[in-house]
Amino acid sequence: MVSTEQMLAFAAMSFVLIIIPGPSVLFVVGRALAQGRRAALTTVVGNTLGAYTLVVAVALGIGSIVERSVIVFTALKLVGAAYLVYLGVKAFRQRGALRAAFEGEAPSQGTARTMWEGFAVGVANPKTMVFFAAVLPQFVDRGAGHVAVQMLVLGVIFNVIALACDSVWGLAAATARGWFADSPQRLSAVGGTGGLAMIGLGVTVAVTGRKD
Repeated sequence: MVSTEQMLAFAAMSFVLIIIPGPSVLFVVGRALAQGRRAALTTVVGNTLGAYTLVVAVALGIGSIVERSVIVFTALKLVGAAYLVYLGVKAFRQRGALRAAFEGEAPSQGTARTMWEGFAVGVANPKTMVFFAAVLPQFVDRGAGHVAVQMLVLGVIFNVIALACDSVWGLAAATARGWFADSPQRLSAVGGTGGLAMIGLGVTVAVTGRKD
């Protein structure tokens, strides 16, 4: 099984990615502002289920191919790293985009639909998709066997962190709308810092990983 050291390292890298405002966070924030805390938390649950669906897909499909082929692994890792850097640059250049989310409005809708839309955002999130496909396999101990199970366990760790962090974003958006909306500079600082962190994560992914 996955060692404690691997779990902690994966949790740390996951946390860095998760705290960066991306499509899921913007969606949760928009829901919090338009419909309140309940809608925000329902969206977070749906988003988490969507993200874990990606984990299952990687563990049972893509992950097994990556685990057997150094060439596929390296290519996927470099593509994933490049995309993370691209997302980071884009987030930095568009760091004012968070303001739009804080000013969004939407009509109220049912819990099931809210959760389903959160699920759709989670399963289609390119940032999460790249992370699971390119980074998750690096933390698997292939010698210990049960590769798919190890990925599923690591996926649980990622999603528990995501559930907590995204919930904080939603609750903060619902309670601090005025403070953020009154200062575009504050929102820009959040987006800019997140973009730089994502660039750093992409570089880290590119230079680390298995060498065999």
